[in-house]
Amino acid sequence: MDNGKNLFYTPEYAKTGDVIPFYNEKERRFDNFYLKNWNPDAPRERVVYGWHRISTTDNRYYTELPTGIHGGTGSVIRVGETYHLFYCTFDANPPAQWVRHAVSTDLEHWRDIPEDKFGADGVIYKTSDWRDPFVFWNEEEKKWWMLLAARENAPTERNGCVALCASDDLSRWEYRKPLYAPRKNQAANECPDLFRMGDWYYLVYSNYTDGFCTYYRMARSLNGPWLTPAVDTFDGRAFYAAKTGFDGKNHYVYGWNPTRGEDGWKFDPAKDYGRNYRSWNWGGSIIVHRIVQHEDGSLGVCPIESVSGAFAEYGGMKLQPLTGEWAALKEGASCRWEDGYSCVLGGEIPEICCMKTKLQYHGENAVFGIALHVDEDMAEGYYLAFEPWHRRIQFRSGLRMNEEGGKMFPYAVEMERPLKLREREDVEIELYVQDTIGLLYVNRDLAFSFRMYDQKPGRFGFFVENGALDIKAPVLGEQQAQTKEETRNV
Repeated sequence: MDNGKNLFYTPEYAKTGDVIPFYNEKERRFDNFYLKNWNPDAPRERVVYGWHRISTTDNRYYTELPTGIHGGTGSVIRVGETYHLFYCTFDANPPAQWVRHAVSTDLEHWRDIPEDKFGADGVIYKTSDWRDPFVFWNEEEKKWWMLLAARENAPTERNGCVALCASDDLSRWEYRKPLYAPRKNQAANECPDLFRMGDWYYLVYSNYTDGFCTYYRMARSLNGPWLTPAVDTFDGRAFYAAKTGFDGKNHYVYGWNPTRGEDGWKFDPAKDYGRNYRSWNWGGSIIVHRIVQHEDGSLGVCPIESVSGAFAEYGGMKLQPLTGEWAALKEGASCRWEDGYSCVLGGEIPEICCMKTKLQYHGENAVFGIALHVDEDMAEGYYLAFEPWHRRIQFRSGLRMNEEGGKMFPYAVEMERPLKLREREDVEIELYVQDTIGLLYVNRDLAFSFRMYDQKPGRFGFFVENGALDIKAPVLGEQQAQTKEETRNV
């Protein structure tokens, strides 16, 4: 339940699915929309299906209203005094997907235009996938462009693409060759989105084959070529179907951090190992990152102000050494163990909090990191392991620490994010926790979202193996008294 105090929006009795950002310039706020996935225990009288509008001035506190639109992801634009909403619908027998068009004068009451419904052409694009329309004005061509999640007629089944249509009037659409067709994925490139920042265009999409993330590509022109940056994602596996919004000053990317536990895909193991090892649900809580642009045009993300500013006061964290050679710093601690594992415990983890510190490692083969919800045995819990040799951060959860986990996991890495690290350079850490949600920011440039279910409550910890680690000025912030009107769900 979102009671107005949370960092990351979760509707009561439901999960947030795909967010459709729309900045309302008249009201100077985001009037975003999202697909609502109701929980099995939702009271029947509360359930209202379809798109829901969530209005916000800070991307954290929301007012919610249903729209009466029933369908899948799309986009909203304003032309004069009329709002145009594009969405998708699905037929079951025979299977088909359709683009739909509705209009409104107040963002609340929508009128569908049945004659504007259209599907894939069956020539350039296969009819199996045709959804998630994203519409924008192409100033260079003086036409409306529509991007879609589609599959092209290609030589192989690696035919997921971002389709392109063009229009003069938002009603009749001309089929064009794909805007982007890498011929890599065996599923449509979902929830396409496009924005410009400086001299670069950015194409955003999500895919769940051969990876499960929201990706981006960059180009100097809408005609491409669409380049793949070294780090081509905004976050990890637990951040999906993300789309972007712009308020005239900052660009934001909105995704959902999925919950676990309903077995909606009928894929969970027969034996119950706990919610950490059940399959991800469709939808969860909204995570919003602010986009930052690097000199080479590539992108990073950092916390939004309403989340980072939620903690007015921070207190120093006392550290309790457990193993290894530890020494006190003026603010923090240092350890060294070149052929073993050293660890230290910090304070209890509140339900909503932020932990900040700077970490610096020494040793070519060192692995170091942060432990979450661990007990004094430093056993089962959650571990964010920084692995310089592999150029990554790895997330590992409690079951991995025992024999059952060894039987269950057919792979070496549970979740990971790419990160280049250098010895004797500070790594700036901001770690936000809201109940089961964890969100790590590194150097205010890289994000890593995850979930923690079974092993909590517990304590913070730090560790290093085969090297040395300095933990500089670790502090913990708990949420302060409420200063804004609580979230209102209607």
